[in-house]
Amino acid sequence: MPSTMTISELIGGLQALGLHQGDSVIVHSSYKALGIHDPELVIQALCQVLGDTGTLLMPALSYQQKPPTVHDTRTTPSCVGFLPEYLRKRPGTLRSLHPTHSVCGIGAQVHSFLDSHRQDRTPCGTHSPFNKLFHAEGKILMLGCGLRPLTAMHAVEEYVVPPYLFGPPIAYRITDTEGQTDEVIYTTHDFAGVEQRYERVALLLPDQALSSGTIGRAQAYLIDAPTLLREAQIQLRRDPYFFVDRAATGE
Repeated sequence: MPSTMTISELIGGLQALGLHQGDSVIVHSSYKALGIHDPELVIQALCQVLGDTGTLLMPALSYQQKPPTVHDTRTTPSCVGFLPEYLRKRPGTLRSLHPTHSVCGIGAQVHSFLDSHRQDRTPCGTHSPFNKLFHAEGKILMLGCGLRPLTAMHAVEEYVVPPYLFGPPIAYRITDTEGQTDEVIYTTHDFAGVEQRYERVALLLPDQALSSGTIGRAQAYLIDAPTLLREAQIQLRRDPYFFVDRAATGE
């Protein structure tokens, strides 16, 4: 049965986790794991905690789009869960222009996070919201999905460029919010022969940079983005394969 948790209880849980007024946060989620009957309740709770000066972001990744090289930022759906897709279609939400790793959001700083993403030619480059969060004292909230789907780690990897990261350049046909269509070449991520293991950030982050608690029926984690960038970069430079498992060769 769905949870009957009230918005006040959700707000209290988010604040206890360490989310505050004025924060900029990107939220990864498993809506099913939350056990909450209304997605708008989750969005409203997040907005009330962040207040008028905060910014709410969610991944609107669309790397599974069909056909794979055609992207319309107005209509191409997200492929990373129900809650991000709900936010994407919610009136007033903005979305960054990128064919595979776009981000949607609302709030005070949404334009500064999203508008220049169209300049990147890799998934999580210097103009991506995932990277900008590192330099804006941002936070990453994982709601019911564990730590493994931590897309911000791709932005860390783009600083270090481990051997598995990039694939070949691909031409995408992208359409922006004004209906303008262009063909743009992007260098994609590859990850051939490896399995992502980003939950290993828990081995690196100090207690003050990684808090945990329960939201709804789900385990939740809140990560300090600048600390993640610093500690994960250090580890990747020591061991480029720390955050992946290499596939067996079959020999």
